[in-house]
Amino acid sequence: MPTHIVTVEIGPDPAPRLDKALARDVPEQAHLSRSRLMRLIADGAVRLNGTPVTDPRTKVAEGDVIAITVEESVDVETAPEAIDLDIRHEDADLIVINKPAGMVVHPAPGSPGGTLVNALLHHFGGNLSGVGGEKRPGIVHRIDKDTSGLLVVAKSDAAHHGLADQFAAHSVDREYTALCHGLPDAADPRLNGVKGVNFEPGAILKITTQLARHKTDRQRQAVLFQGGRHAVTRVRVEEPLGPVTLVTCRLETGRTHQIRVHMAHVGHALVGDPVYGGRRKVSDKTLGADLAERINSFPRQALHAARLGFVHPVTGEDMAFEADLPPDMAELIAALRAL
Repeated sequence: MPTHIVTVEIGPDPAPRLDKALARDVPEQAHLSRSRLMRLIADGAVRLNGTPVTDPRTKVAEGDVIAITVEESVDVETAPEAIDLDIRHEDADLIVINKPAGMVVHPAPGSPGGTLVNALLHHFGGNLSGVGGEKRPGIVHRIDKDTSGLLVVAKSDAAHHGLADQFAAHSVDREYTALCHGLPDAADPRLNGVKGVNFEPGAILKITTQLARHKTDRQRQAVLFQGGRHAVTRVRVEEPLGPVTLVTCRLETGRTHQIRVHMAHVGHALVGDPVYGGRRKVSDKTLGADLAERINSFPRQALHAARLGFVHPVTGEDMAFEADLPPDMAELIAALRAL
């Protein structure tokens, strides 16, 4: 992919860290959001006075020269596909979609078509923000293939940068509904002994760790306490349902697989999670064989992006959306309530 160099000279009285100084001094016309600058630093695309740097905390001073290698947007070659979309809001700058489980957000090896991006390109006639590159136009965040629910996509570059900045600042309101194994209870001494766990007022379980790719399995994320990326999830119990519990998970950060790996870390993996759920099964002694089998064979992680709130990046309007549970989760919850 073609690249170009953005050169930045650090001005007077800079923030002491590279990432914050760049966020202030990078030219506006470069269209580099805070989140994209962080990715460029991590990817080794930033040089400080000629020396590559990958630590956003690197100290900088007035007069330092930063060279940033940036990939240029290219014309989107991903093919438009006529796929029905559940559109919750659309305007000139953005669109909010309720994504079904089973749909990949953007093309990748193994999923070249049938994605949300393919569907959006058909819906818009190819008119999406080009900031995300050839395979990810308009995409400022994503949810996993087998997670259902709400996400926002940028239609204009202004919206793309504005939304990306909100995600980087952790100011976007994101709540997920999930079914987990067991009961995350503040009275559980085992849970209180798990590193990275504490309880906030209202019996809110707060999970604070670092997350990074697993050393041997590149499809997984791993919990760390040194290195990696800071990750915070808050969990509220909504309703115990026998051997599983209906919970609301609120993201402070939005890392890959964050809720799934955090819930597994505290011993309450999500129902149906094929990656982090291990071999955990519920017994049919109290549920009956049929209902136990429905839980044990649930075909995906029982996770739904139920609420999404943000400030419109162009108009400044407060935006908030909610999406009801999809049928598979709703029907399983109804069956458990009927016990």
